[in-house]
Amino acid sequence: MPRIETPWGPWEPMPLAEVVALFRDLAAPWWVSGGYAIELAVGRSFREHGGVDISVLRRDQLAVRELLAGWDVHAADPPGTLRPWPVGEVLPAHVHDIWVREHPGGPWRFQVMLDEAEGETWVYRRDARIRRPLSTLTIREDGVMRIAPEVQLLFKAKNPRPKDERDFAEVLPTLDAVRRCWLDEALALEYGGHRWREHLRPSQPLID
Repeated sequence: MPRIETPWGPWEPMPLAEVVALFRDLAAPWWVSGGYAIELAVGRSFREHGGVDISVLRRDQLAVRELLAGWDVHAADPPGTLRPWPVGEVLPAHVHDIWVREHPGGPWRFQVMLDEAEGETWVYRRDARIRRPLSTLTIREDGVMRIAPEVQLLFKAKNPRPKDERDFAEVLPTLDAVRRCWLDEALALEYGGHRWREHLRPSQPLID
C-alpha cells in the first residue's frame, strides 16, 4: 500500500490479512468496512486503498481497547484532531473514529470505527431513522466478516469522492433486488433525492 502523508503523521496501512488476524482475538463482533468491504463483495481488487477500516459496536469499545493495549491508539476527539485513548476510558458519544499505530512517532496502521446499536438493532449514526437487524448487517465469507455492501454504500453516499463513485459502480452489479431496495429507501430517507438512486433499479444501468 502507498505511504500517505497527513497533518497527523504518515499512514503506512497494514495488509488487510494482518489486521484481520489481530482482530480474531477480539471476543466481540467486528467486521471489515470501508473500501476493502466493497472489494471483498466484488471479489477482486480494482483500486488502491489508503487504509484498512475495522468496525465494532460502540458498546464493545473497552474490549477493543484491551485488545490494542500494546498499541498507540488515538481518538478523533473532536473530529479533525487526535488525542490518546487510554485503556479503560469510555469515549464520548461524538467520537466514532480511532487511529492505531504500533508506537508513538510511527506510521498509522489502521482505523477502528464505532457503530451504534440498540439491543439487536443496528442504528445508522447519521440518521437514527435508518435501522436494521444486526444479524443482517454483516456477511461472513472465506472466514472474514464484512459489512453488507449496501450499508457501506450508504456511508459513502455523503459527498462521494471519485473512489466512492468507483466503488458504487463496481459493486452495483453484485447487489440483488433486496439490497438495492434497502439502499434506495435509505438514501430516500436521508437525502430525498440522490444521484445513485436512479441506478438502483435493474432497468437503469450505471452511466458515467
